[in-house]
Amino acid sequence: MDPFPKEGEGAAAGEPSRGAAPSSGVVVQVREKKGPLRAAIPYMPFPVAVICLFLNTFVPGLGTFVSAFTVLCGARTDLPDRHMCCVFWLNIAAALIQILTAIVMVGWIMSIFWGMDMVILATERRCRAADGDLH
Repeated sequence: MDPFPKEGEGAAAGEPSRGAAPSSGVVVQVREKKGPLRAAIPYMPFPVAVICLFLNTFVPGLGTFVSAFTVLCGARTDLPDRHMCCVFWLNIAAALIQILTAIVMVGWIMSIFWGMDMVILATERRCRAADGDLH
């Protein structure tokens, strides 16, 4: 057995070849797939979203419960094909899941992440409104 590889064995052993061109792929669009509960989070004004995050942090599910009522007040969601009442009940279901599973910490963590999503959506809404004002 020879301790040094022979000529041509290096590439076969898994070493990258030096003359190969890197793959040139282009990403056209990346779209996040959301489940029905996640898509039911309403786009709220930024201060309301921050209040809901605060409520969700200290009382799991309370901010989500409050956000359900913003749907009835006209807040948009990523579920345009569903009726307003259906989206309202999806948010109530998410709040109940958070409250009932808060005992084992899962609901509390879910509640905090839900509140963070509300703030992120409110920030996106604010940025889109600012871009619309510039043009």
